[in-house]
Amino acid sequence: MVMIDIVKILKVEPVGDFRLRVRFSDGMEGERDFSDVIAEGGVMVEPLKNLAFFARAFIELGTLTWPNGFDLDSIALHDEMQASGALRRTQPDHVG
Repeated sequence: MVMIDIVKILKVEPVGDFRLRVRFSDGMEGERDFSDVIAEGGVMVEPLKNLAFFARAFIELGTLTWPNGFDLDSIALHDEMQASGALRRTQPDHVG
């Protein structure tokens, strides 16, 4: 049986242009430039091209979300940021 760690987003903060600082439930945190996501285009992504709208990112049920309903999977985002070296530990692992 394969176990998948459930990682949620706890905090999101705009840090300039299309960059967000993201904190995950496993104590990891990092910054991600979402310009590549926006460049892919599409109906749901189009509103994010407006910096003011992009900065309205929020967390819904542990997932990075925007007011138009566009969201990004927290586990996939965590894995991608970890693979690129964008994450660092900000608090100890939960013991239990």
